[in-house]
Amino acid sequence: MESQATRMHAVTDETAKIVDLVLDYSRRRILASDTPLDKPISEFELDRLAGRTIDERGIGARRALALFEHVLAPACITTDHPQYLSFIPTAPTKAAIAFDLVVSASALYGGSWLEGAGAVHAENEVLAWLAGEFGLPATAGGVFVQGGTLGNLSALVAAREEARLRSSERGGDAPGRWKVVCSAEAHSSIASAARVMDIEVVPVDPGPDGVLRGDAVRAALAQHGASVFAVVATAGSTNFGIVDDVASIAALKDEFDFWLHVDGAYGLAAMLSPLARDRFAGVELADSLIVDPHKWLFAPFDACALIYRDPEAGRRAHTQHAEYLDTLTETSEWSPSDYAAHLTRRARGLPLWFSLATYGGAAYRDAISSSIQLARDIAREITSRESLRLVREPQLSVVVFEREGWSREDYATWSARLLDEQRAFVTPSSHAGRPNTRFAIVNPMTTFEQLVGILDTMA
Repeated sequence: MESQATRMHAVTDETAKIVDLVLDYSRRRILASDTPLDKPISEFELDRLAGRTIDERGIGARRALALFEHVLAPACITTDHPQYLSFIPTAPTKAAIAFDLVVSASALYGGSWLEGAGAVHAENEVLAWLAGEFGLPATAGGVFVQGGTLGNLSALVAAREEARLRSSERGGDAPGRWKVVCSAEAHSSIASAARVMDIEVVPVDPGPDGVLRGDAVRAALAQHGASVFAVVATAGSTNFGIVDDVASIAALKDEFDFWLHVDGAYGLAAMLSPLARDRFAGVELADSLIVDPHKWLFAPFDACALIYRDPEAGRRAHTQHAEYLDTLTETSEWSPSDYAAHLTRRARGLPLWFSLATYGGAAYRDAISSSIQLARDIAREITSRESLRLVREPQLSVVVFEREGWSREDYATWSARLLDEQRAFVTPSSHAGRPNTRFAIVNPMTTFEQLVGILDTMA
């Protein structure tokens, strides 16, 4: 008989039943073709419906899972639904979702080669494949981190450390405050990283088309001089899917000393598609870049691939030192914890590895291309309607448009009605002080007919 101390960990009839319950639910959820969008409900209603679930005795796995399935999960919007079109959705492959279960079941630690060599090897194969797709050298490498915010922060920390080293080697004084140059339409995570690092952001107006170009960056570099340690180019902005002119920005490295970081959290995956690859000239010259597999590379939450041209720069900036870590840090083995602002980590790149190994790169190219083509098709449909106006022509798979005469409140009312009717999740947005809305398309299961049906509700 097992004691209470070992009950939760021992293999018993009780634990076998728990595993069966969870796997049965997971199988039904993964293979379901009619999962609703669902929607949030109030804290009061959740308190009423769920009741108290945690006490000294436990409520049992069957009741806990039933509460999750019938109360808690329906109060969360289904992010991989084909008509989830807000923010940047997720659309993990069935193989990636299934293998996420394997990763959790396998008790893997992904922080060091010593503890997770096999997992790290597989993740590194994916990172090398991505680096090759982006034109980086074979020596490039990095790590999977939680998300784009942590990826951008870690890259900028490495960039500042390199600037400090170069300044020290030259015998010069470090600036009073380091600065990073980026587009005024760069992702909010750049400003967030700046606050954490206590550095200054120099926002540059990208112009009416939203594309940041070298000439505008040159002016900022000339004005702020050696205090600028990095320039961030955006490869697919979250709001519009706009790709900066990375090539003209990278060309400035011949005139100025800075680290070029490419924030491709959403859009860089489009380099896999022949429909969009030519937009990304210059990415191959980046010192670091990120892309989020949980966005347009069809992996489950949460995963961001951070890749350095020279991984040693990341290692110098991020390796943590302590007596108990000496056995890890005093070797040349590849430990993922050394390449970002983290230590403990799960092997979050493995679901993408399994999916890529299962389906092959060509399937990914086709799936990404389908979203780009759908964005072009629905943009033409929007243009054909007198009451609708495209804010900008889509470059990738984000389509931003206005309904003539609508206020912010009109968009909010319409958006709420779509979700109440379980038709779609499309939220209001804005640009230059004008309200609008947008389709963010990454799910290959989203159809032209579904999008047209949403437009029809704006009549």
